[in-house]
Amino acid sequence: MRAGTETALARVVSVFGAARPHHAYLFANRRANRMKVLVHDGIGVWLAARRLNRGKFVWPRDVASTASLTRAQFDALVLGLPWQRLGDGGVITVV
Repeated sequence: MRAGTETALARVVSVFGAARPHHAYLFANRRANRMKVLVHDGIGVWLAARRLNRGKFVWPRDVASTASLTRAQFDALVLGLPWQRLGDGGVITVV
């Protein structure tokens, strides 16, 4: 989690080949209580960090693959909510 913008961008390029405009790339620490988000907004890149004081961010179990999230799922993930349980309209149906 010590990586800055350039290091995170270099990691995205090495894994995906390029940082695509209007995409976000998420990084988390091993304890899953800290996350960094690298966003390419079409003009440049920015890096944001989020830390949960309690609880963990929930990630897909298959760490070898990438996951695509809807905007509602992404918003819930960044807030530390159960993003994988979101239904239509952003309604959480199961806790």
